[in-house]
Amino acid sequence: MDHYRHATQLHEIDWASWRAKDLATLLFVVKDGRILLIRKRRGLGAGKINGPGGRLDDGETPLEAAVREVEEELCITPLDPVERGQLRFQFVGGYSIHGFVFHAANFRGEPRTTDEAIPLWTPLDRIPYEEMWADDRHWMPLFLEGTRFSGRFIFDGDDMLDYEIETP
Repeated sequence: MDHYRHATQLHEIDWASWRAKDLATLLFVVKDGRILLIRKRRGLGAGKINGPGGRLDDGETPLEAAVREVEEELCITPLDPVERGQLRFQFVGGYSIHGFVFHAANFRGEPRTTDEAIPLWTPLDRIPYEEMWADDRHWMPLFLEGTRFSGRFIFDGDDMLDYEIETP
């Protein structure tokens, strides 16, 4: 919805009718006091630390896309992933993403570097927020404590201009 291309504050958007250009996923494996992050090698956010994930393919559910993306980016299969939250991003300039955030406590395989990502096992008390998207520090603690959440964010490039996070 390009008509939000100039929005810089949440109140400038009718979130009830807002629809994202792309649907996407993030899936974080959390095990033994560590979280499996990635250093993204290409695409949106290249160079940043994030979770594995990406856009849904036609006909795919968010869960199917989350598992596929982790398999493609890290060569592992997450086991029994559960949705924990949703993130709605509006970028100045018009681009928008509706993201679904999943948690998995286990996986099959061994994480490997691919063309898309470098795996990073990180202690939960040392998450490198300074190398991540600005929104992560606001919702990641909720995710890690098992709280469901929904967030809305406005970005101008890498800069977060406004945000709101709700919990049930």
